Amino acid sequence: MLEQLTPGLILGIIAAYFLLLMAVSFFTGKDAGNDDFFLAGRKSPWYLVAFGMIGASLSGVTFISVPGWVADSQFSYMQMVLGYLVGYFLIATVLMPMYYKMQLTSIYTYLDSRFGSASYKTGAGFFLLSRTIGASFRLYLVAIVLQKFVMESFGIPFWATVLITILLIWVYTFRGGIKTIVWTDTLQTLCMLVAVTMTVYVIGQKLDFSSIGDYYQAVSSSKYAQVFFFEGGWGDSKNFFKQFLAGASIALVMTGLDQDMMQKNLSCRNLGDAQKNMFWFSIVLVFANLLFLTLGALLYIYVGEVGIEIPTKMVDGVVKVDSDQLYPTIALQHLTPTIGIVFILGLIAAAYSSADSALTALTTSFCVDFLGFEKEQNPEKQSTQRKTRFVVHIGFSILLFIVILLFWMVNNDAVIAQIFRVAGYTYGPLLGLYTFGFFTKRGVIDKYVPIICLAAPVITFFLNQYSELLFFGYKFGFELLLLNGLLTFVGLWFVSERENPVPEG
Repeated sequence: MLEQLTPGLILGIIAAYFLLLMAVSFFTGKDAGNDDFFLAGRKSPWYLVAFGMIGASLSGVTFISVPGWVADSQFSYMQMVLGYLVGYFLIATVLMPMYYKMQLTSIYTYLDSRFGSASYKTGAGFFLLSRTIGASFRLYLVAIVLQKFVMESFGIPFWATVLITILLIWVYTFRGGIKTIVWTDTLQTLCMLVAVTMTVYVIGQKLDFSSIGDYYQAVSSSKYAQVFFFEGGWGDSKNFFKQFLAGASIALVMTGLDQDMMQKNLSCRNLGDAQKNMFWFSIVLVFANLLFLTLGALLYIYVGEVGIEIPTKMVDGVVKVDSDQLYPTIALQHLTPTIGIVFILGLIAAAYSSADSALTALTTSFCVDFLGFEKEQNPEKQSTQRKTRFVVHIGFSILLFIVILLFWMVNNDAVIAQIFRVAGYTYGPLLGLYTFGFFTKRGVIDKYVPIICLAAPVITFFLNQYSELLFFGYKFGFELLLLNGLLTFVGLWFVSERENPVPEG
């Protein structure tokens, strides 16, 4: 590590950062009731929501992993990012009007009015499962970096690092919930983007760049710069049409059908503000991802110029490049102390901007969807509900802690990544449920919906495992989400009834 950048200094900066978050929490969370915790009283400024959602969308996984992907995939990830724009357009023009018309706190309440209680609980349950695993996976990656570069120097065990990480999230979210997160996510997004921008600038200085044109020339003339891939056909994981379609469906499902992401949108004053938020968020997100990919290209160019050894790891007895450690290693060991500091702040910000909102969304969904908070509007019960919400918030914090430790005990990156991918399968049933609800007028036999929604991801998983044998060498990519949703849709059709009236929304 750079001589001036000691673990003690890093720890002090992290402590100061969290003191700032807690100060924000104190001022935004005073006298916050359930309506403030869940939807910020529907008074959030749209521009803060839009900017803060950048950090929540990118997350610690993007911050660490996307720059490292450039060696294998060049800028092909931008094909998926362009697809996001289609998904966000559909969210703003199709989903949001319905959510605002129904005045939803949990977006899964729609499934109750459209299909029935079993469908409603199934949709909410899939969200709880996928968001718990997803948030735990992201925090696990960040905790590993903190443990390696900071906590080990103080003899702090990994479990304590995780416990501190979870505790800090709980401390600044338990009072104000989404009302606090709208402001803290704005701060954290700013920290993340500043970290990446400063790293790009310093690497350019190390490579003797004197203008923006030098950056463009270095990246565009490198072997990493290709964006569009049309020639590989559908069997190529980088194929433009596969990536673009996958991006549209991923944005639609993992933002529009995800309580975590939509809760911020629903906290805006009205539908018009929420749509402005989604429009500007989607535009800025394109440039933010381009910035991360540019950083990745510059990292590999810098490593090649200076002769730094790229980090490696052992996978199934074979030494492979550890692309996830590229950015941390360069930032903390080979650049300036200032970059090391802003990297740590950016990493923490990236992780916490997604984890804090996930914890709040999990609490909201469980309280509304399973405990029926919105159905109990008696003012005398508000105090009891706040206490219950407090307990639920603690419970999900403990659950995240346990899941992260389970990942650590498995100690196999390939297995953990597979678990994360399996969690992604649970968004397929949500896609199928909402598509069926929007594009058909048929009702369903509600009691069969949980069976269909469990069967679809299982069938998808096995089709993926044996795709090369079953489909003449074809390998699935992100389009598994579409397959999963299609299987759910077909299953719902088989248990649908034309004569069954659709409940009014």
